[in-house]
Amino acid sequence: MFRVGIIGCGLIGKKRVQAIQKISNNDNHFGKIVLCCDIDYSKACQLADLCKGEPCSSWQEITRNKNVDVIVVSTVNKFLAPIVIEALQNGKQVLCEKPLGRNVEESRAILNTLSQASSLKPQIPLVLKTGFNHRHHPGIMKAKELVDQGEIGPLYYIRCRYGHGGRPGYDKEWRADKDLCGGGELLDQGVHVVDLFRWFMGIFEDAFGYIPTYFWDMPVEDNAFALFKTIRNQVASMHTSWTQWKNIFSFEVFGEAGYIIVDGLGGSYGPETLKIGKRPRTQSLDLRISYEGGAPEEETIIFDGPDVSWELEWKEFIGAIKEKRQPIGDGLDGFEANRMIEAVYRSAKENRPVKITEIE
Repeated sequence: MFRVGIIGCGLIGKKRVQAIQKISNNDNHFGKIVLCCDIDYSKACQLADLCKGEPCSSWQEITRNKNVDVIVVSTVNKFLAPIVIEALQNGKQVLCEKPLGRNVEESRAILNTLSQASSLKPQIPLVLKTGFNHRHHPGIMKAKELVDQGEIGPLYYIRCRYGHGGRPGYDKEWRADKDLCGGGELLDQGVHVVDLFRWFMGIFEDAFGYIPTYFWDMPVEDNAFALFKTIRNQVASMHTSWTQWKNIFSFEVFGEAGYIIVDGLGGSYGPETLKIGKRPRTQSLDLRISYEGGAPEEETIIFDGPDVSWELEWKEFIGAIKEKRQPIGDGLDGFEANRMIEAVYRSAKENRPVKITEIE
């Protein structure tokens, strides 16, 4: 049985607790939550009551606790790196909510600590997972499976739109504080998007971006427009927004043989739906395939029910610990996602395309 500590008892911390409880089936197979920590002690108490754990207000009570094996870090961005670093130094298995630190410097410090701590006890591999739950949405997982099977042929480009409209007083929340968050909407929802770009298309070479603040009175961007290019001239484009007055998630993948479109994430983003369109084609006697014009044949899959991405991600994390491997969406993925984000920030500042390798 893994003994779990939760550091950060806000919305995401609560989602993690609910996911662990849902899949544990009262036998603690996927972990038992023993401690909940928040600087707001009342929040720690509320979450501890929910999971029958104990509350605390100092995160060191968890990172230094010999009776804790696994730690979830779901604080505001400013505190992610110092907490994760100390947790790893104390030999804990860690799931860090995205982003993996406010910037590449913090991400790199986390990875360096992981390497150093792992070398001390190589017989017990440390697992570091970045909280990229979007990889575990059923529609996204199915899309990745279809792409890997070659159902739409070699990929040409990906296009993603992701956003919401905030809420009253959004510009007074921690996400509007540059010191606490490290960035605006590009880092907030955009880091999910660039992680999916990398997962589907691999390594990107160039980035170009524009990060305006249109509506909210805040020192960080409320919109982000970005283009990324691979060495194979494949392109991924995204628009993430805090002025998307009606919530949207649209992830479109186009290849030589067709396309896959995932819309919605459940809840306020609408039902999760996958469409796959395949171009009409013919096969010659020598087995060469050629594509014709005309409307593609389209199939739609609807994923009904609640958002299961949190449960599926936790299963992957615990599975990685048991199997002594790094998980899907690991620390390196978190670092590389932050690298792409930082390249966009530099591009917007200097008004030029930026080589992602410039970001060290």
